[in-house]
Amino acid sequence: MNQRKTILVLASTYPRWSGDPEPGFIHELCKRLTLQFNVIALVPDSVDAEPNGLLDEVNVIRYQYAPKKLQSLVNNGGIVNNLKTFWWKWLLVPGFLIGQYIAVKNILLKQKVDIIHAHWLLPQGWIAYSLAKHFNIPFIVTSHGGDLFGLQGNILTKIKKKVAENSEAMTVVSQAMHEYLNQLQIKPQALTVIPMGVDLQNRFTPNPLRNRQKNELLFVGRLVPKKGLNYLLDALSVLVKERPELQLKIVGFGPEENNLKKQVKQLKLEENVSFIGALTQDKLPQMYHQATLFVAPFVRADNGDQEGLPVALMEAIGCGCPAVVGHVVGIEDLLGEDITQIAVNPHNIAELITAISNALNNPILAHERAMRIRQNAIELIDWNSIAQSYAKLLDTSINHYLTKN
Repeated sequence: MNQRKTILVLASTYPRWSGDPEPGFIHELCKRLTLQFNVIALVPDSVDAEPNGLLDEVNVIRYQYAPKKLQSLVNNGGIVNNLKTFWWKWLLVPGFLIGQYIAVKNILLKQKVDIIHAHWLLPQGWIAYSLAKHFNIPFIVTSHGGDLFGLQGNILTKIKKKVAENSEAMTVVSQAMHEYLNQLQIKPQALTVIPMGVDLQNRFTPNPLRNRQKNELLFVGRLVPKKGLNYLLDALSVLVKERPELQLKIVGFGPEENNLKKQVKQLKLEENVSFIGALTQDKLPQMYHQATLFVAPFVRADNGDQEGLPVALMEAIGCGCPAVVGHVVGIEDLLGEDITQIAVNPHNIAELITAISNALNNPILAHERAMRIRQNAIELIDWNSIAQSYAKLLDTSINHYLTKN
């Protein structure tokens, strides 16, 4: 019987505890990979994270990069947005990089690892590249969008190219990212489009017994510039003149929260907007089931950051919730031919208003469209098929590397 191979997963975004509202897509992949591999997830420690140990059979190791109470570089909005919002968090960056490098090296010195899977080209991909060759093991890298589209500049692009082209394989979460790599003349040895998954079989499913509210808009996601929530508030201030009963529920947290609350006050929308805060994954389906319309006006932020393939949009689609979204690259894979009806340019407020109004005025058509998109999404984003794709890629990469060496 073959001994199970060991994967070392490097990530910055990861649940701090079971049920943490922070994005959990990397852990969802890791726990499914434990069916075939031993999985170690090396992730940053945080202020109130659980100690090292097993989480759903994943061996989670948290490296410290600052005094415990200051470890806040990653959470509540992500690294890029935290650095933009809080100048002092730049002081955490050296410890974050050095701490991660040392932690990876210590793991590789102490136990046998068959492959490293780095999520994000920077900094995890760079650290994997720096150490994998020294320890004579392969690594693969996954880009989720913000690291590829953002973090611009000649030096950073050269680093991304070095990481990508020295990986045994690279994955991106959308076809548009594949095309963008070609534009940058970045040519990995093997490049595959594999989105992150959503549980469309058990958790994010339609509920035919629940009646949708008639005038409830829903936003779910981090409160960061690339989500375009400020454009939705501008659109809402016009929409409520025709529909004064219209409600917007905002689920999430992040560095833009105070600015958004000020905007709500300036637009006199206090009676129409509710900030719910973060919700755990098990609470989200109820929100998607009752909302009239999921609205996520994604945009490209000033720093270049934008979505790869938005998880909240995939969750809403899984629940059969009609949607209107910002037309950023990557969502074509998910929405298919229906993209022309539900994807807009949020900078054009009139376009956003029209799309929302059309969906509210034609609920039957909006529902039929949502269910059609869901059916298309099952093969593309259900976790069962995604995990199998990654397991096969990891196994192939290990074997290919052994054959070469």
